[in-house]
Amino acid sequence: MTPTPPRVDPVRPGETGVTLEDGKALVRHHFDEFVNRRNHDIVYETLSDNFLDHDGPDGLPTDREGDRRMMVGMHAVLPDLHVVIEDLIAEGDRVVCRNVWRGTRAGGHEVEFRGIVIWRLAHGKIVERWARVDGPQ
Repeated sequence: MTPTPPRVDPVRPGETGVTLEDGKALVRHHFDEFVNRRNHDIVYETLSDNFLDHDGPDGLPTDREGDRRMMVGMHAVLPDLHVVIEDLIAEGDRVVCRNVWRGTRAGGHEVEFRGIVIWRLAHGKIVERWARVDGPQ
């Protein structure tokens, strides 16, 4: 189990270091690079050094490296994995995203799953993530 990193990016509520539109652009950029373009190293640009994913693999908290390993594994199983953002809402230091993920497993079996993610931003980076994802269908 990956240890839970400390939360050390304190900002006053609503202060993110970016505008609401820039925050949404950051989340779009992160999803597009990390999932759709398979750029696993984008985490070093978009996620803070002490990023905390409250809902990482197997529902356990993890850090930036844990999320990177998770996506490498997902791309191994679903090499054509693609995410589409259906809604993106920003308020204060949070960006909420409703999305649909699609990919094809070996043997041509197509899967789809849906999620809602809350991202907390600080100093122009993503510092926390909470997510609920429906299992593949």
